[in-house]
Amino acid sequence: MLLHSKHLLFFRRAVSKATKEFHAFGIVSLFPFLKDPYSKKGYEHFYDMQSNKGFLEWRIKTVQRQSKSSSASRNRVELKGGPTSSRTSGSIDDQQTGDECMEAMSLLHHITDRDFVFQKMKGTFHYRQKMLHDPQQSADILQMLPRFLDTKGLILQDFLMMFGAETASRFLEKWNTSFKDKVIQEARTLRETSLLKKQLKSALNEESDTADEPEWDSNMASLLVLLHLLTPQPAGRKRPKKISVGEATDHLVKFHKSCHSLEEHLMTIEGNPQPYLLATGTSKAQVFTFYIVLDRKLLPCQSSTSLGAFDELFKSHFVFSVRYDDALSSLYRFLQTTLYNIDIGTTEETPRVKELRAKLLNKH
Repeated sequence: MLLHSKHLLFFRRAVSKATKEFHAFGIVSLFPFLKDPYSKKGYEHFYDMQSNKGFLEWRIKTVQRQSKSSSASRNRVELKGGPTSSRTSGSIDDQQTGDECMEAMSLLHHITDRDFVFQKMKGTFHYRQKMLHDPQQSADILQMLPRFLDTKGLILQDFLMMFGAETASRFLEKWNTSFKDKVIQEARTLRETSLLKKQLKSALNEESDTADEPEWDSNMASLLVLLHLLTPQPAGRKRPKKISVGEATDHLVKFHKSCHSLEEHLMTIEGNPQPYLLATGTSKAQVFTFYIVLDRKLLPCQSSTSLGAFDELFKSHFVFSVRYDDALSSLYRFLQTTLYNIDIGTTEETPRVKELRAKLLNKH
């Protein structure tokens, strides 16, 4: 029939009212029995120029909508890259299987010798990766793998086995040499808030004009400055709620005075937040120890520097297959693709992340 979608391919673009009226008139001229004797022109049910309504108008919109949908479907690339992706690790020697693997997993509950733990964790890597992607087992992963709670460096070893030495070292090699100064320079173009002003001073190791303590050390402050450039994402998808940079910062790192019990902090945790850093020391600028808080438990960081601890925090998302915090997703995705070079082209990124990457990579 004349109104079949294949006859309306030309309607994929904007169609003038005159063209639609011409075709409405043509239909009733070719098929007089379709003419409406009670209407003024007889074809208003196909198209009425006054109201811009009628069967033709409805049909054109339907064809346009279906055309856009099918075109988008054909061109859509499924973007699944990121920390929760199930990935095939390269060939790793000495992977234990069967009863030998079960025995090693059991021993890891009781033996804390550092060399033994690292050896057995390495030998059970593939098995543990399968556990992480099994919903029934992953919920209690730290109960099943308690050595993460008392042995520093296991997160770094697992990440190294997942991605190799080159990827594992990129962030620490690149941040201070290629990105830190550019981030600070770009942040100077933003509207200055009191928080940004303090963090910029800390990032530049400048003394504050007030009696306030510095906002972290230079490296941590520079990472928080980056958060100003990557607008925090809404906390909820169904009912988006604005979140400030200050609130997003609290999702990334918290300070706890070393004279207070760490259990105190764990008691204050509400819900089950995504991984974050807990820094302990005498002040934000003088931190002695870092922990990753995951599932309301403390995982000690091997590094005592803020940059090294943040590197471990980022890597923990991949090691435990944990999604990014919504408020920090742009920050993490920027670092994932731009500095670590992980899953480039298969990770969903906001236009702002892509724009900032282009700016920083082209800065001299």
